Amino acid sequence: MRALKISERFKSIQVHALSSSSENNGGSKTKHHNLNRHKTILSWSKSKFINNNKTSEFPNLVSLQLPSTDTIEPSIEPYLKPINLVESLAELYQRIEFCTSQSEKVSLYVELFSVFCGLGDQKLLRRCLRTARQNAEDVMSKVVLSAWLRFERRGDELVGISSMDCGGYNVLECPKKNLDNGFNPFSINDHCKCNEERNNHETCNNDESLCLFDEESDVLFCVGNEEIKCVRWRIASLSEPFNAMLCGEFVESKMWKIDFSGNGLCSEGMKALEFYSRTKRLDLFCPNTVLELLSFANKFCCEEMKSSCDFHLASIVESVEDALILIEYGLEENATLLVVSCLQIFLRELPNSLHNSKVINFLCSFESKQKLANLGCATFLLYYFLSQVSIEQSMVSKTTTMLLERMKECAAERWQKGLALHQLGCVFLERREYKEAQRCFDEAVEFGHVYSIAGVARTKHKQGQPYSAYKLISSLIFEYKPVGWMYQERALYNMGREKGFDLDFATQLDPSLSFPYKYRALEKVEEKQIREGIMELDKFLGFKLSPDCLELRAWLYIALEDYDSAMRDIRALLTIEANYITLHGRIKGEYLVQILKSRIQKKNQADCWMQLYQQWSSVDDVGSLAIIHQMLENEPGKSLLEFRLSLLLLRLNCQKAAMRSLRLARNHSSSMQERLIYEGWILYDTGYRDEAVTRADRSIAIQKSFEAFFLKAYVLADTNLDPESSSYVIQLLKEALKCPSDGLRKGQALNNMGSIYVDCGKIELAKECYNNALAIRHTRAHQGLARVYHQKNQRKAAYDEMTMLIEKAESNASAYEKRSEYCDREMAKADLDIATHLDPLRTYPYRYRAAVLMDEQKETEAVEELTKALKFKPDLQMLHLRAAFYESMGDLSSSRIDCKAALCLDPNHTATLDLYQRIQKLSF
Repeated sequence: MRALKISERFKSIQVHALSSSSENNGGSKTKHHNLNRHKTILSWSKSKFINNNKTSEFPNLVSLQLPSTDTIEPSIEPYLKPINLVESLAELYQRIEFCTSQSEKVSLYVELFSVFCGLGDQKLLRRCLRTARQNAEDVMSKVVLSAWLRFERRGDELVGISSMDCGGYNVLECPKKNLDNGFNPFSINDHCKCNEERNNHETCNNDESLCLFDEESDVLFCVGNEEIKCVRWRIASLSEPFNAMLCGEFVESKMWKIDFSGNGLCSEGMKALEFYSRTKRLDLFCPNTVLELLSFANKFCCEEMKSSCDFHLASIVESVEDALILIEYGLEENATLLVVSCLQIFLRELPNSLHNSKVINFLCSFESKQKLANLGCATFLLYYFLSQVSIEQSMVSKTTTMLLERMKECAAERWQKGLALHQLGCVFLERREYKEAQRCFDEAVEFGHVYSIAGVARTKHKQGQPYSAYKLISSLIFEYKPVGWMYQERALYNMGREKGFDLDFATQLDPSLSFPYKYRALEKVEEKQIREGIMELDKFLGFKLSPDCLELRAWLYIALEDYDSAMRDIRALLTIEANYITLHGRIKGEYLVQILKSRIQKKNQADCWMQLYQQWSSVDDVGSLAIIHQMLENEPGKSLLEFRLSLLLLRLNCQKAAMRSLRLARNHSSSMQERLIYEGWILYDTGYRDEAVTRADRSIAIQKSFEAFFLKAYVLADTNLDPESSSYVIQLLKEALKCPSDGLRKGQALNNMGSIYVDCGKIELAKECYNNALAIRHTRAHQGLARVYHQKNQRKAAYDEMTMLIEKAESNASAYEKRSEYCDREMAKADLDIATHLDPLRTYPYRYRAAVLMDEQKETEAVEELTKALKFKPDLQMLHLRAAFYESMGDLSSSRIDCKAALCLDPNHTATLDLYQRIQKLSF
């Protein structure tokens, strides 16, 4: 009966836009303004803005409707998405642990990278790629993974750096070292010494070659009208055919003069051959001559000369234009190293090379893939990297589709085929080619990617089969342990109260999903409760800055004519995604800023600085982002502001946006001293700590500055400091404070210094630092001061200090969490419940509650508390704690699984390694 009832309901589904026909309640008009006006999207013609930008009249209105609850939907994520992430990680760790083949290890780490893609943690992703590169032994894998590492840190955006510059960092990213075959575990952490080796090689070659010119020739090779004197035994040593011809039973072995015309060499080529036979050098000849020798070497089986030509040509490829020409020769002559070197150019020039039609034609074509396959260069890894870059550029492009097709053809393992087909399905879905999308999703499911069932359901829904989609997701929920995205997906095909129930349960299972919040917000708007809709979005934006939620909240503020708040959200959004296009691709974010300007009060740069101080001190992160965006609009390319923006974005866990701002700061720096500082931060954030300290030292040598000392202190403090190191870091921070800077940065330095003093047991000095920081409105210093009081056994004072921070801070989930440390168990539990309500992604409250339950011998409830959070956030500390709980309960199998999953997140986590080894011993 239930099924019949639902199927009948689905027959009557209609898409209802939010329109004025539902707004005829007069009382509501008074309370909520005119809803027609609420749902009008603001726009005007560009010419009118340019001509009338000083007018006070509001721009022309164009009636574009807000999305409605019937039209919005979440996207199908184009990632590997295991049903049980913890078990999948544990299985991967076990396979890595017992893997003996280097090539298999590379594949396993790439698979781990693919699983981590859905988590969005850039550091985890870089670590996977780096580890894969460390284990690579074939040149093709080295080239692809090195280029991928460069792409992940967006090396293409750094002005003045060539794609083939290695930067003198680790050998893993050196384009020259990538062409060395084999695996050397002792050199993977070495610094690159390309420049030194190049100079030594040139000196050695110059000395070596001169002593060979006096050797007496004993045979002449005639090419056309020229005679080239050669040394018979040296020519004979080039290959077995030459040896047989010149020293065997052939007539040429007795001849003084040999006609060598018609054998593929011109006279210049023959001279080069003679020179090579004596010196083994090719660097004195032009590329055309070396290509001629390469072809000749293939014809006469001169393997050593072929390798030399291959290596030499590979070493001189410097541009995309060179690569496009030389790769065809390489494919024709089976010169693997040359082909790989050309591919390296294409890859290291990404994403720019995807805009070169010749490069695209080569990389995307089936024929090229076949030619590359003949040399072992058409690998899954190559097309995986290319397709991911293309997806970032444009998911719906023809290029993306073709690269994914090549990726699918190269896939060998089940997860590779499942991923390629799933991503193809996502592309076809975006292109509204629903039958093709369904076919791809269906095939992906056959290869074990269960999440693709969501894609199948979505395509069925798009083809007018909502009930079929509903049944498919319902069966999924029945078959597996439910996770948030399942209920979110089923809600799309449900109606009424059951739809709301599914979305609420999706949020309960996974609060990181933004769609349920957006849906509930729009539902409130359709009920003429716009402010309540904004409050629903506030809940999500309070712990996760999502561009789509910021955009929707901005439109709701516009509906309320609160243009200041709308402008704040749009500006904050643009700091996260600079090229964001609002309202489903209709209006550029920057253009909307220009529209809203006419409705808000203008601020000069001094006003902006004052407002930034105010918002920074009140821990208003969205407001701080917005005001820095406005300041950058007033002073475009101001590196200091771009740097400040990067620090704020990093604190908000917007890693990609933070790195983009940091690169802009580096590119716009006005001096070498300043540029070195920003380069140092880039190096630190991408794992090159020693190089970051070197950059700071070089900057200080040019000119002492607050930021250079602060950078060095920060990097050195990011370890377990001994007393001597702590004293040195404190001295660096004191030097920083002597240099000119603003209160925002000095407050941070004082706060950091106070923290080190506490670690060293110098409580009074720490207290002085925190008080000085508070004096310049560094509000977060309340937390440090609370720690000082706690060290002095003054828990009430510590609690009161955190209460002051809670009262001042807009974003205060962390403050509630910290205050819980300074009160009794019941009050602590209350504070942590508030912290979870404000930010459900914070993991400490779950761990605390689980520990309390374990103390009360409620083992099952303790494990469930952690499991609840692990379903949407695989956290190292929670996995380790749950593993310890399982061990104490005697469930060694479950404990082992959690240990393995935790070690995937951090292979060097000492406590987990100890626990894992203990469990292994207990199991045998």
